[in-house]
Amino acid sequence: MSHAIDIRDLQYRAGKTFEIRDLALRVPTGSLYGFLGPNGSGKTTTVRLMLGLLRPLSGSITVLGAQVPRDIPRILARTGYVPEQPHLYQSLTIDEALRFHSVFYPTWDWGWANELFGHFGLERDRRLSQLSKGEMGKLEMLLALAQRPELLVLDEPTDGLDPVVRRDVLGALLEYVSQQNATVFISSHLVHELERICDWVGVMDRGRLVAELPMQSFKNGIKRLRVANPPALPGDTPFVVLAREVNNGTETWTVRGWQPPMSQYFDGVGASLREVIDLDLEEGFVELLRTFRVPRE
Repeated sequence: MSHAIDIRDLQYRAGKTFEIRDLALRVPTGSLYGFLGPNGSGKTTTVRLMLGLLRPLSGSITVLGAQVPRDIPRILARTGYVPEQPHLYQSLTIDEALRFHSVFYPTWDWGWANELFGHFGLERDRRLSQLSKGEMGKLEMLLALAQRPELLVLDEPTDGLDPVVRRDVLGALLEYVSQQNATVFISSHLVHELERICDWVGVMDRGRLVAELPMQSFKNGIKRLRVANPPALPGDTPFVVLAREVNNGTETWTVRGWQPPMSQYFDGVGASLREVIDLDLEEGFVELLRTFRVPRE
């Protein structure tokens, strides 16, 4: 499997209160990779490191087969980026912003840009300082898509947008991916949104990558189990026990890596598996954070 983004042994420190430790992250080429984490977990810092906007203390970053920071001009020429905060000159009109942006990208597609322009319902003579947050979100996505990138890096692209604008932005993104087989790395804390569109997921918390796996494996593998007569110590389980809670004489186990044949484990330890409860992505995300979070000193 080839990887559009390959980060290994990455170390970064910001002041005395935050650091990224031993980060290893791999984004398969052609995937829609959802990068989940609460605010302050290191998502935006990771994005800035992979785009050469910050320098790591150590480790390696490879994007589209090239090294960061050595090859960053070549990488950015093939990458569309929507930052967390708008980065455009507010005195420009929308039309001027498009023309300014287009000169930096030899792959810029005016036909596709005009099609998106009509789809998003933007007005060419509006100044950026006059745009609503939703209109700015549409413009940022238009600029990223019109350059026909191989990789799209989106940092909270729909945060604060209303449902209609969010649908328009994500719809344009999915249409482009289906046409071009581009790779998308989308950082967000909107769990349900990523659940609908992504096929890979990485979970970040306090500078650590807690989990990285296919979305379907994540959703199918984290379960709550109702267990009667549980053993005092679980021993060598075929799954990872994230949490155990007592409930009216039985226990509720939250586990990771569950597969149906693993129910035989309980027969072997004299316990009885009463129920297997599916969790949605948000519930699984919360359970991972609750288990792996390290208290601040």
